[in-house]
This record gives sequence, C-alpha cells and structure tokens, in this order.
Amino acid sequence: MKRSLFPVFFLLLTLCGCAKTEQQTIFAMNTVMEFSVHDKAAEDTVARMTQRINELEALLSRTREESEVSALNTANGAETPISFEVWSLLDTARALTNATDGAFDVTIAPIASAWGFAEEAFRVPSREELNTLAPLVNSDGITLAQNGGTYLASLQPGQAVDLGGIAKGYASDCIADIFLEDSIKSGYASLGGNILAWGGKNDGSPWRVGVKDPSNTEALCGVLELRDAYAVTSGGYERFFEENGVTYHHIIDPATGAPAESDLLSVTVVMDREDTLLEGRCGSGTLCDALSTALFVMGEDAALDFWRSGGYDLDLVLVTADGRIISTPGVAFAPVEESGYSYEAIS
Repeated sequence: MKRSLFPVFFLLLTLCGCAKTEQQTIFAMNTVMEFSVHDKAAEDTVARMTQRINELEALLSRTREESEVSALNTANGAETPISFEVWSLLDTARALTNATDGAFDVTIAPIASAWGFAEEAFRVPSREELNTLAPLVNSDGITLAQNGGTYLASLQPGQAVDLGGIAKGYASDCIADIFLEDSIKSGYASLGGNILAWGGKNDGSPWRVGVKDPSNTEALCGVLELRDAYAVTSGGYERFFEENGVTYHHIIDPATGAPAESDLLSVTVVMDREDTLLEGRCGSGTLCDALSTALFVMGEDAALDFWRSGGYDLDLVLVTADGRIISTPGVAFAPVEESGYSYEAIS
C-alpha cells in the first residue's frame, strides 16, 4: 500500500543565545521518522534532512514505479543505468550476503511479495510456491558494472531486489553527512528503529534510547546510552500477521523462504559513527541495519560467534525467546527490572 508523506512539525524552542532545538516527525519509507537538532541553524538542517529522506524514498522504494529500484526490478535481466548511490547499496548488500552466509539477501523480494509483506496483502504461500521462487534468491545474480561515468546493474530474469532491510540504515548515513556538513554538535534521528545519536544531548549528557520489550511493545526492556553512535533494532514483533492462530513475521530466512524460526526476539546492533563524509557510500548505519536483520535470522549462538569473530567493530543487545537479555561489553545498556528478563553482560 502506497502512503504519502505528511510532515508534522513539533515545538521549536529557544534554549540559550542563538542556539535552538528543532524537532520534526515525518512518515517515509513506510515508517515514522523523528529528527532533533540543537544549533542556531537547526531549522535549515532539519529541512535538508527531510528533503534528503524524500529523495531517498523516491530512489529506493520498490513500490514506486518511477524509482531506480523499480526500473531495475522490471528490466527482466537487461542492464539498467542507476545512480552511484543505488550501485553502492547493491555492492554493499552483496558483500553482506557473503559475510553473513546468506542470512541477509536483498534478492528476497519475490518471496517477500509471496507473503504479501511489501504490498501489505498478507497471505501464507504454499511450500510449492516458495520452492519455485527459491532459485531467485541469490545475490550472485546481481551484476554491477561501470562504463565511464555511468553505473549499471542487472539481475537474472525473474529476480527482484528489496532494499528495505538496508535503506533506512543508509538514510541515517545520509543524515550523518548533513550533520557533518552543517557542523552540528548535538542531533538525533530515529528512522523506524534506526537510531543516529550525534554527539550528546545539548546539556552534554548522552542520548538515552529505549529498547522495546518484544513481548510487550508498549514497554521497554532496557535503555541504551549513546553518543556518536548508530543503534538499529530488528525483531519479529515489528511487522506480522496472523492466520489460523499462527503468527508470521516479516523477517524472512533466505534459506527457507519462510519467517525466520529464530531463538531471538530482537537484535540491537550498535556501532560508532564515522568522522568523515561518506558522499554516497554506505557506512556504519547501513551495516547496522543489514546486520541486525541477519543476526536475528542466524540466532543467538551464531550472532555471538559473529560478534566474537571481530569482522565488524560492533556491539549487541540480544533479547532471547527464553527470557534473557545479553549485552556485549562495548555498549552502555541498563535493563529494566520490571520487564522480567534475566540479564547477562558478557565479556
């Protein structure tokens, strides 16, 4: 279901001198996004952020017929000119598929559509239908090339990509570029579970970010303290439907074509932000977004093995199906005792 953007402006409050805080909420990329900036030019920065998000949605959405992603998906295998941004996202997505042994794969699009998650027309596909679609889930079918200054991509016939598992993370990287360009000292962006904490709050304290209780999304199971960092949470509670008493969530395991049967309820990935402009390249926000999905699919043991491998400089907060919260040592996390989860900070 297509949705239009509708900005809702929040209170603009003068705090001290010429500095001020501006907050704004918009609906984009099928989620609610919130921005907060403390600076004398906060209003201009928030306007640029909003414009950038709108541009990215028009570029990356596979449900918009005019987007580059739609053009690629409907090319039936033909080579398609794309922007450097989309080229870079696809290149990063292929690398992450390899790094996660296929737990993250943007070519999941045909199977996600079979379940109705992209179109919000939910249904349970037959095993025969999923088996027919399974060969299309293969990131090796993404071919990227350059011809002079032109960036090109093609898919295998019948394939389609869905960048929903990586696009909001990339959007947070783009917001970070704007913060750098505008020399912002204190800012915050929440892009539907994708958090960018820029500096600290305007009083110098770290940003405090709640981690939802997956079993009761009206409550928190813990609180993160963040400064100059990204944090992305993925869980089956975010989007799901029920049929014949069975709940089906939106995080599809590429290996089975079905919602991941994970022993995790949610995964939060935390990474430090970069100190340089990315200029259309993917950064830590993009990685956090994709890896939170992949580690959910992989499950507790494989997620912790991935963290211990040291391939990426990240930290984790895992909420398990058997009632535990696990955090790694590089993250400042405080559990909410009332949530009822047992807590383990591992080393």
